[in-house]
Amino acid sequence: DLINRATSDIDNIRRLLGFAVLSLANTIFAYGLTLPVMLSISVNLSLMALAVYPFMLIIVQLFSRHLGEQQRIVQERLSNLSELIQEDMSGISLIKIYAQEKNERQAFQRQNRHLLAANLKLARIRNILFPLVEGLSYISLLVLLWLGSPAIARSEITIGEFISLLLYVERLVFPTALLGFTITTYQRGEVSIERIEEILSRRPQIKDSYDSIALPTQEVRGQLETRNFSYTYPGANTPALKGIDFKIFPGETVAIVGPVGSGKSTLANAIPRLLNIEQQQIFLDGCDITNLKLEDLRKAIAYVPQESFLFSTKIKNNIRYGEPLSEEVEVEYAAKQAQMHQEILSFPQQYETLVGERGITLSGGQRQRTSLARALLVDAPVLILDDALSSVDNQTATRILNSLSRGVERKTVIFISHQLSAAATADRIFVMDRGDIVQLGTHEELVNQVGLYQSLWQEHQLEEVLK
Repeated sequence: DLINRATSDIDNIRRLLGFAVLSLANTIFAYGLTLPVMLSISVNLSLMALAVYPFMLIIVQLFSRHLGEQQRIVQERLSNLSELIQEDMSGISLIKIYAQEKNERQAFQRQNRHLLAANLKLARIRNILFPLVEGLSYISLLVLLWLGSPAIARSEITIGEFISLLLYVERLVFPTALLGFTITTYQRGEVSIERIEEILSRRPQIKDSYDSIALPTQEVRGQLETRNFSYTYPGANTPALKGIDFKIFPGETVAIVGPVGSGKSTLANAIPRLLNIEQQQIFLDGCDITNLKLEDLRKAIAYVPQESFLFSTKIKNNIRYGEPLSEEVEVEYAAKQAQMHQEILSFPQQYETLVGERGITLSGGQRQRTSLARALLVDAPVLILDDALSSVDNQTATRILNSLSRGVERKTVIFISHQLSAAATADRIFVMDRGDIVQLGTHEELVNQVGLYQSLWQEHQLEEVLK
């Protein structure tokens, strides 16, 4: 829908500012230059010939509401069709895997029929309006012929003046008919303006407060702390996080493990304020993150989500997206830390290789490591990996974590993962379950405690044996 508003609706506004404004100017000039001359010839005949035009405006007014409402429906149907096409293009592999091409074609045909029906209804309204507008404009000619002949007989006007009036009235036919097209374009543009205004009038919920504090990245040590942190998603009845308290020290690597739905990703999203959290709950270097400037906060935190998004450009440009002016040696160093350098060198064009739309030419693990290299190149004091190595094998994930702990001493790393072999190398491990931290400690401490981590570790060991 956003893409449709940014293309089709913007194009309708362009027509409004172009064709509609010029057509309106044409109508105004035609009446402004023609009407005074007609009145100078005969006031009575001119007014009688133009007497039908108010009826034209009434009809246009009656139709305008229906035109606007139907135009909105057409735009919505077009948005639905665009969304379906975008989803099908993004999920084309899944469609093929489940052999759903026929169903998707049928869904496309349904949306297309809805759009066609909406356009046909809009066309019917126009095809009723425009002939009415044009027909009324020609009635003025008939009125002039009916009243003009007796006026000539009474010598009130000459034959030449009568012919002039006919020509002038006929000259106003096209501008008047054009007024119908102008009104339609205006209706389209008005609907599109409203749809664009809906976007422009939206205000972000997460924004800087009026007294936001600046925090230069070079001054950030990387200490993170939560105090009785709870969060409930809008519309949900159960909190995703419940009264979490912890402190992560500068340069510390902390792994967060736990079953699916335990709140790990919610916590990861809350730290860089991707969620709208309350005040006095999360602190960076002792400062409440809700009081920090968003730009400074997010520059201090490099966040790598599980779904790695890559742009359709060279792999080196994807890596240096956060720092576009980075040198080649810096790009390569980040790739080495992410254990991606050797694989990039095996590509035919190496760092000049195009990754395709959303990184389609790379495997899942390569996409994740490229995204990690992009975050490492920024060299933020805090690095959050939200299951960002899920498609990477345990050995590679372990090497990456070891590289981070050796290479950048001041970087605080939060590693969310289901890969316990890699998590075991962290300085500390937080075990989460049902929105709370139920265990806390090193791998050696937790594996010898009866609890969730011990159970997860035993399951992991069993899986390794079965492999």
